[in-house]
Amino acid sequence: MATFQRPRGTMDVLPEAAEKWRGLEVLIARHSASFGFGEIRTPIFEESELFSRTSGASSDIVRKEMYSFLDRGGRSLTLRPEGTAGTARAYVENGLASAPQPVKLWYLGPMFRYDRPQAGRYRQHTQFGIEIFGAPSPLADVEVMLVAHDLFARLGLDNLAIHLNSIGCRTCRSTYHEELIRYFSGHMERMCDDCRERYARNPLRIFDCKNETCRALLDGAPLSAEHLCPDCASHLVRVKEVLGALGIRYRDAPHLVRGLDYYTRTVFEISYQPPSGEAGSQNVLCGGGRYDGLIEEVGGLATPGVGFGMGIERLLNTVLTEGKDMPGAAGGGGPPGVVFVGATGFAGEIEGLRVARRLRQAGRATVNDLLGRSVRAQFKAADKLGARFMVLIGEEELAAGQAAVRDLATGEQRSVAFDRIVEVLGS
Repeated sequence: MATFQRPRGTMDVLPEAAEKWRGLEVLIARHSASFGFGEIRTPIFEESELFSRTSGASSDIVRKEMYSFLDRGGRSLTLRPEGTAGTARAYVENGLASAPQPVKLWYLGPMFRYDRPQAGRYRQHTQFGIEIFGAPSPLADVEVMLVAHDLFARLGLDNLAIHLNSIGCRTCRSTYHEELIRYFSGHMERMCDDCRERYARNPLRIFDCKNETCRALLDGAPLSAEHLCPDCASHLVRVKEVLGALGIRYRDAPHLVRGLDYYTRTVFEISYQPPSGEAGSQNVLCGGGRYDGLIEEVGGLATPGVGFGMGIERLLNTVLTEGKDMPGAAGGGGPPGVVFVGATGFAGEIEGLRVARRLRQAGRATVNDLLGRSVRAQFKAADKLGARFMVLIGEEELAAGQAAVRDLATGEQRSVAFDRIVEVLGS
């Protein structure tokens, strides 16, 4: 009698483990909603060209890892290897550019890559991702990092570090590519076959190589952060300033580029350092960045974007290995009514981020303005969102140490000390 085994690089989730999965999935849904993200579900397969066009012909995903096939009509389709391209396609196809911006989306579902299976990495894996479309501000970059960082903290993983770099925009990257070509041209004989191909297609991809000889060449290579145009340089500085003001640890990672061609400017990874054990690639729990040209690549108008993706298998394995308690699948949500935190000026925006984090920790869904709008426009945005409360922090409020808190249902407004906002609105 024939016997069968699951395909290499896949896993069976049995009932005891499935309960832990369900608890994590419920937490992710609630956590994403607390930042004002809405769920999106896209097809498991898409046109192959969507991924080859957005990920880049030189990326390992396109060259080696895609599960592609011809359907009965002769169309080339691919099981999705990542979630951002399909979400960008859905944003354009469904007219979300006409919706109030920014559009904030989250997804959770299976992805497929023909990769070498190892601990926490499967050929079919489950990815949680978020995307923000329509927000060029560095605050959006930081919010994306906060979603991941604070999720890990809620799971008891508190020894975290953000690895941060900028790979520039179209303006400054062309000059940087010329510098890379000049540098690597003198080391072609030492490079692996894959990197020789990367050199011809996109030299930035050489930074992704795991070959030790190629890695050694990177020590003397030009760095992207040293070739940024003024706009990209100031964007990176502001991201670091906001992270520092929030007390979030970050490290400069000059060789970090991410593996997909659609990234621009900010790229990051978040790693967890166990109390006992050495950090390594398997400790990287999340990665993402900005992709300001992606919507154009899939047929839309120029639209800024930023997001991340994380593998649930690796996250769950880390949580259980560290002996942390998993949340249960049951239980009610937080208090009703979204809070919209508006601010004016950079100092006000920083305080607004602090207030929002405390409110979310207390269980209140809270949305920050990420577009630097006028106070009047922020009130309109809060109304369109259906927010119950508006917290406004400007220069006068900062000087007084009190925010203006308005009940948008009744119109009642009062001043509340920053350290009492959670007490007043958190439950």
